Amino acid sequence: MDIGELLLSRGLVSRDQIQRGLQQAGKRLDHSLVELGFLSEEAALQAIGEELGMRYVELGQVDVDPELLGHFPAREIFRHALFPIRRRNGSVVMATSDPFDLESLDELGSLSGFHLEPVLARREDIVRLIKERLGVGGDTIGELVAQRSEEDIELLEGIEAQEGELAEMAQAASVVRLVNELLIEALNQKSSDVHLEPQEKGLMIRYRIDGVLRVQPVPPEINQFSAAIISRLKIMARLNIAEKRLPQDGRIKLRVQGREIDVRVSIIPMLHGEGIVMRLLDKSRMVFNLKNVGLPTDMAATFFDLINLPHGIVLVTGPTGSGKTTTLYSALNEIKSPEVKIITVEDPVEYHMDGISQIQVHSKIGLTFAAGLRSILRHDPDVILIGEIRDSETANSAIQASLTGHLVFSTLHTNDTAGAFTRLVDMGVEPYLVASTIEGILAQRLVRVLCKLCKQPFKPGPGDLPDDFPKPWPAEIFKPVGCRTCRDTGYSGRIGIYELLRTDAGARQLCIEQASAGKIKEYGLAQGMTTLRMNGWDKVRQGITSVEEVNRMTKGDIR
Repeated sequence: MDIGELLLSRGLVSRDQIQRGLQQAGKRLDHSLVELGFLSEEAALQAIGEELGMRYVELGQVDVDPELLGHFPAREIFRHALFPIRRRNGSVVMATSDPFDLESLDELGSLSGFHLEPVLARREDIVRLIKERLGVGGDTIGELVAQRSEEDIELLEGIEAQEGELAEMAQAASVVRLVNELLIEALNQKSSDVHLEPQEKGLMIRYRIDGVLRVQPVPPEINQFSAAIISRLKIMARLNIAEKRLPQDGRIKLRVQGREIDVRVSIIPMLHGEGIVMRLLDKSRMVFNLKNVGLPTDMAATFFDLINLPHGIVLVTGPTGSGKTTTLYSALNEIKSPEVKIITVEDPVEYHMDGISQIQVHSKIGLTFAAGLRSILRHDPDVILIGEIRDSETANSAIQASLTGHLVFSTLHTNDTAGAFTRLVDMGVEPYLVASTIEGILAQRLVRVLCKLCKQPFKPGPGDLPDDFPKPWPAEIFKPVGCRTCRDTGYSGRIGIYELLRTDAGARQLCIEQASAGKIKEYGLAQGMTTLRMNGWDKVRQGITSVEEVNRMTKGDIR
């Protein structure tokens, strides 16, 4: 079959595109055209399938026989990316992404004793289905298949030699491959955290994707290797594998498929064993640009004015994982220049930025936020970033730094902007000092973005929108549906919603009078402040997110 002429006759590609595809040495033409973006895999498979008399199926719309998979060797299923769908007329319908790979079908047919009837499906869909049914690393559990060289994980720091039976198990090739597969799968799914949780019935693995935890299917046999998996991760993080009674924290530096990844590892002893949480920091995915964080135009202009002030304190507030660090790094990236000396003190330093001096906190040796800040002031900075104001000493040091003519950025754990004033006063800072130094507070949350490919418009009825949704109600908004691109969640990626309170004379006076957070917020609303929830509703109107997401991430605002 001349694949080029077939695709050309169907109007799927042009002659020029075929010539460019043929220049990809060592690859079949249809694979090259898909890789270059000239053709979708689906269209190629449908065209070739029609020519060969093979059906194309959407695996997401097919009922799969769950018991059928057990009749086939897992090794061959993984190795050839084949998936048995159902029995039909004495044969087994087998999904494949390669209509020309008849040898693999013959081999699997011989091993299983079934007559196989091939149908075509996207390779990504087949692989996803295999992992869902057999679990991530299902081929590695029994050393069933060698991992492809392009998926190797390279440790950027050497690991210390460990002795003992547990260390030997952890360094076994199958365990190393299994841990690598868990990390690769987490990165492919764009996870921010990986949770390995010992349960009474075995090990549960969950990935946090777009802020929501999802259980990752794994084969039940993984429980036999749980101790070795934990020991392997401890060795990678340069921790003590013999210590199982105390919490431990470590860090792993990796290069995965050419991308540098920092992994922060936290280990805590629990009832049924040691629980591990890994925070994945993918440096290649981070772009610190204030225009991309989702600030509304008017709010962005005000925030830009704040970060260009000569002195004072600018705070970003919100819970853990709400994107505060990204916003502050984006602000620093906006104002950095050879003429401006910027120093940060962080715990930990998550991302390295050129042109900025960054200090890592080491509490065990006395290098706390407050101690670091005192040293910073002797280093002639213009702008200072304190990772977090956690206590009275750090708060007072930040106040003094701003009073001596420095611009100070920091984060604070409060629910909204107004709560930052009362929180600092509760920490023991004099109200008049808080009032005179705080120039602005930005509160933020992250909401999931509706998948562009499957979001569905609908006309909202009386029960579809909350009471505080601003009138007039929109003619239509969007709701999540789910497709294979977004893994049937209806969402892909996240964006910030914001609340910005710029401190004026009225807000300063309320702070000096130690007014409640509620009164300060009422004052801000009277001055035209947009709350988190209001900004969320704007993004619902724009079709960026859903009502459910805004409700999930915010609570009712004071009116």
